[in-house]
Amino acid sequence: MRIRILATIAFVGCAGGFSLVKAASSEERHVVIVVWDGMRPDLVTPENAPTLCQLAREGVTFRNQHAVYLSATHVNGTAIETGMYPQRSGLIANYDYRPAIDPQKFVSTEQASVIRKGDELSHGKYLNEPTVAELVRRSGGRTAVAAAKTLGFLLDRQPDANASAFAVTLSAGESLPASALAAITAEIGPFPVFPMYDYAERDTWTALALTRSLWKEGVPTFSILWLGEPDLTQHETAPGAPPALAAIKSSDRNLATVLAALTKKEVRESTDIFVVSDHGFSTVAHSNDIQKYLVEAGLNALVDFKREPKPGDVIMIGEGGSVLFYVVGHEAAVIQRLVDALQQSTFAGVLFTKEGKPGTFPLATAEIDVAEGPDVAMACRWTEDKNQFGVPGMIDGDWNRREGKGTHATLSPFDLHNILFAAGPDFRHGEADDRPTGNIDLAPTILSILKIKTEKPMDGRILSEAMPAGAEVDKAVTETSEEAKDFPNGTWRQWLRQSRVGKTTYLDEGNGAFTRKLEK
Repeated sequence: MRIRILATIAFVGCAGGFSLVKAASSEERHVVIVVWDGMRPDLVTPENAPTLCQLAREGVTFRNQHAVYLSATHVNGTAIETGMYPQRSGLIANYDYRPAIDPQKFVSTEQASVIRKGDELSHGKYLNEPTVAELVRRSGGRTAVAAAKTLGFLLDRQPDANASAFAVTLSAGESLPASALAAITAEIGPFPVFPMYDYAERDTWTALALTRSLWKEGVPTFSILWLGEPDLTQHETAPGAPPALAAIKSSDRNLATVLAALTKKEVRESTDIFVVSDHGFSTVAHSNDIQKYLVEAGLNALVDFKREPKPGDVIMIGEGGSVLFYVVGHEAAVIQRLVDALQQSTFAGVLFTKEGKPGTFPLATAEIDVAEGPDVAMACRWTEDKNQFGVPGMIDGDWNRREGKGTHATLSPFDLHNILFAAGPDFRHGEADDRPTGNIDLAPTILSILKIKTEKPMDGRILSEAMPAGAEVDKAVTETSEEAKDFPNGTWRQWLRQSRVGKTTYLDEGNGAFTRKLEK
């Protein structure tokens, strides 16, 4: 109930009169996704986001929207584009240990060189499933992907795979095919490099590259614009900080640019527009030296790779509000010692293990159980306390995070709940949907609108309840699971709340704590 109230309050500020979009007269459909990276629902207000609030009045507000876990960018970008849980897409984290790609250090999963090497090793299966952009092109449609951040090549890494369909991917000022960039820079100038932290300028460039250059000869069947704000500024400051609120306003202006371009090209009435964020955001209450803690517990914990990893070493990869642990050689005794140490820590929230060891959940519970995945995944602890700007949601962070700054990737509702709005000819007008929905639902919904069939069923569902003639939707069911383990000095308990609609499951929140026994 607390989550539902939180999500509902988030959109109260957008209430108002309706400005309806007429039904499209053309049979051709266009779909545009605009991603506001790291946008929290409770910060959508007429003051921060007037354009988005107006669009909400024209369409459907999804008030119980979910990211997948890990609640991080690369993971949810892949979920949005594939409609699959992480363990089916194969991408479970922003940073991962993939020895076949690089045995000496962890990799950033969205880097172009990592993607190329991964595709080479897997014969084109760096992602196990195709993206929406790829499926649209296979059906003969045109696509355009424009990302201000470096994850663009994850969204569509093979834009020239079908020579009969026009397609371009922009990723932080680089392009596929590489030859496409010259025409774009001739139109709007080069991608901003300096000043280093002017993220809004990069977003503006990317929005103009999409609307002025990639849409110059017409709006494609499918387009996605990925804005880096407010995520990047919230990492530098915190949710609710004046610069972070200014970053939200920047994203709103770029949304206005997209809507104006659609109107100018006379396709607004035949275009379905989705505005979504990949995840929410929290503030770091404590930065934790987890390596020191585990070394003191007798484990060979490695944060960097100054020597070749040896059997029994624990490789730690910080994701912000979560940490992945790889035990070299998968030695059972070391894994158990690692779990025992984490369960008695002050920073662990929820633990997942391959086998579902006592007091943990299996990795498959969070849909992150992949063949070469971690032995242990830890979501850090969180509270509903407020930060210095009065915004709730405080978490323990990894060793890379500074106290008082923003980050995400936990099982906190403030990280897992994100925004989703949809407006256009295939959606109802001026309504709200309180059913659980998620990032994995966008792909099946978009493909349904475009009448594109897939060979495999997706994990997400079609958001038919938000459509004018939508089919009946199963009633939502919410379940809470708990695990515990006793130690001589106390008890570890963790819990996880999930919602389900039909066969699609959404993670609502999860947390845990070690309670010490009172000394007699």
